[in-house]
Amino acid sequence: MLAIGEFSRLTHLSVRTLRRYHDAGLLEPSTVDPVTGYRSYSPDQIPAAQVIHRLRELDVPLPDVQRILRSPDPAARAALVTDHLQRLESELERTRAAVASLRRLLRPEPAALDVELRAVPSTTVAAVEDDVTLDDVLTWYSGAMAELDAVVGEPVGAPGGLFDNALFEVGRGHAIVYRTTARPPRSGRVRPVTLPAVELAVTTHVGAHDDIDVTYGELGAWTVANALAVAGPVRESYLVGPRDTADPAAWRTEIGWPVFRVAPVGRAPR
Repeated sequence: MLAIGEFSRLTHLSVRTLRRYHDAGLLEPSTVDPVTGYRSYSPDQIPAAQVIHRLRELDVPLPDVQRILRSPDPAARAALVTDHLQRLESELERTRAAVASLRRLLRPEPAALDVELRAVPSTTVAAVEDDVTLDDVLTWYSGAMAELDAVVGEPVGAPGGLFDNALFEVGRGHAIVYRTTARPPRSGRVRPVTLPAVELAVTTHVGAHDDIDVTYGELGAWTVANALAVAGPVRESYLVGPRDTADPAAWRTEIGWPVFRVAPVGRAPR
């Protein structure tokens, strides 16, 4: 048997932590002296202590650690750990996006925004559309684009999307993703949709979408500064994206805000 101090050194868990785990019913000693209260552990408890240590390093809550340790089914234990790892990855992704946005926002000298005023004619495209929530829009986009890829044989140009203001304002709104093709098919959710003619203030977001909100903000500020009124759903065109390359630095996304144009079509002032 191992005294609590010895067990602490072997597992890198402090005596205080071992006592807390005992009180929580997470890791009970093999024996407790009824007179002195001294705790003793057996060597075969070392792996369990190390598992607990790793789970707690990953911020797995104590009740979840208990469920993992008490589950007799290895597959069930693995599923519980996997669920928590997925939550951690989601939190890490949100943190990474916030850091990227803050770095851009805190630059001493923000780069000048390159904006083009562009007249876009009415176009009939192959599209998938639906009312979606902002939380689900990326998953919906992936499924809709996969369906378009399967149905549209000879697309022309980059894929695109239209997103209603309500999607950003209240968290739910109408969304359209599309591919331009000579003969838009009708299959499953894919059907021909005519996009109206529009005047756009267009800029290109470079890189991953972690800080695309900053580019949206910069384009909005430019629009206001140039006395343009925004009207209609925002448009995005995915010139280069995850479907083209795994390198986020190479991604290029055009953002187009429908506006009432007050300057001639062409390169706009910076």
